[in-house]
Amino acid sequence: MKHYGLIGRTLGHSFSKNYFTRKFSEQHIAADYALCEVASPDDFATLLAGDWSGLNVTIPYKTAIIPYLDRLDDTAAAIGAVNTIKFANADGKRRLIGYNTDAIGFEQSLRPLLRPHHKRALVLGTGGASKAVTFVLDKLGIEWIYVSREAGPRRLDYAETDREAIATHTLIINTTPLGMFPDTDSYPDIPYKALTSKHLLFDLVYNPAQTAFMARGEHYGATTKNGLEMLHLQAEAAYRIWTSD
Repeated sequence: MKHYGLIGRTLGHSFSKNYFTRKFSEQHIAADYALCEVASPDDFATLLAGDWSGLNVTIPYKTAIIPYLDRLDDTAAAIGAVNTIKFANADGKRRLIGYNTDAIGFEQSLRPLLRPHHKRALVLGTGGASKAVTFVLDKLGIEWIYVSREAGPRRLDYAETDREAIATHTLIINTTPLGMFPDTDSYPDIPYKALTSKHLLFDLVYNPAQTAFMARGEHYGATTKNGLEMLHLQAEAAYRIWTSD
């Protein structure tokens, strides 16, 4: 029996256990999948010492997990965040290898929606998921700037995100947990009235299917998409990593 799981702080919203349990059953793989709620990175060493074959990592530990790994693949190293860990044996020693499949899922989910006028993006939030998003935007040649609670280099605060900023950035990506179940009434504080039919709002949140961020965007004519397809695509990529030689 092989053991897989998900590391995060609060995992009641997660789809991963059902998804991978079903996947293992369909592929006739003797494996189980556990949800591992961790209060702080101080608990990583003990958890990672377990008899794992692979782990997923979610909010808020995608960067904090890195010092506990033996190496990163090239994409994870470039992004600076990990959401998938493979436990491998090399020369008789156990090695923990970090990957980032968020970038794969995000790119494949975003590409079909892009139009020629989607040249500049606002990325709401600066956590681990945002790093995969900006990696993909760079790859696609889309200019971007972060929006967070504090201004800084290549970063606006929410007060600076005015109608002009919305008008000149027709792609807006929410990488924060705002609007995620059970806090479904929350949403990023941007001037939604400045949105138009040229705007694309992509929300990495997938539960609920329509977030408050998306609903406000649709009210003003924007195209919207949630993170469910991205989630499935990144999970499939993680599965391929775990089950490859």
